Amino acid sequence: MKAIKSIFALVLLFLVAGCAQNHFNLPKDEMVQRVRVLGVAPLMIDENSDIRFPQKDELFTLLANYNRINERQLVRLLKNSESFYAVVMPDDDPKALLGELMLYREQRDDAKVQYNKYFWNERALREYMDKNSVDALMLVVVSGITRPDKLYSGTLLNSLENNYNFLIMTAQIVDKNGAVLWEYPNFRRSFLKYEPLLNLQYADFEAAKANMDDTVQVKFKSLDGVRRALEKRRLSFFRQETPDYDVYMSQFEDMVSLINLDRTVSPLSTRDTVPIEDAPQ
Repeated sequence: MKAIKSIFALVLLFLVAGCAQNHFNLPKDEMVQRVRVLGVAPLMIDENSDIRFPQKDELFTLLANYNRINERQLVRLLKNSESFYAVVMPDDDPKALLGELMLYREQRDDAKVQYNKYFWNERALREYMDKNSVDALMLVVVSGITRPDKLYSGTLLNSLENNYNFLIMTAQIVDKNGAVLWEYPNFRRSFLKYEPLLNLQYADFEAAKANMDDTVQVKFKSLDGVRRALEKRRLSFFRQETPDYDVYMSQFEDMVSLINLDRTVSPLSTRDTVPIEDAPQ
């Protein structure tokens, strides 16, 4: 019994420590003082990333429409978190904005998590933030990446490990000097969890079964299939459709869960200040 109690206490301590973890790249109280007004750029699409879908132009149009429909939900969640005095989203063209702000991307594999990391033009960032009177800017990008995964058949009796082409969503909060204050995926959390926005491909187990073929083909979903996946609504507790789009809200909620600032903290102590250039990136 004592052993069980000890194990339980250790698990509880680990969970509490995880909940108390600072997910920013600088002390939380400094973040509170430095970022009072957060700007959220319109959701952008990196069309030059690893997106292999056959109907690219139609896919980009589809994504742009659903990004526009859903991006205000991210602003709403950030406002409801009460982590900032104000959250604003300037009305800009996302495609033009990405071309103006982005320097380059790197495909990363950190802690076995594959994603695209973005680097930004400091001068363009500063001008954009000054123009919109914000202290920091949240940049959210939908991009493509090909990475290994394991898909199962509907019966769960068969599976296929393969490289699949995914749409993913990444985000950063940066200051006027281009320093990354926070990012998603976030590697300062206790449990690494990073789900893609959507798998653009599927393993055709049914065709293999029908043809008595041991080789399972990997195929791209249809444009209508992608559209139906993007527009799938969340269900309420009573299994009724809600206005929320599930794939977007899952990403947004995961992001916002890692942004938790207490605006009631005492003024910043110089003893706890860490120069941003020395903060981990």
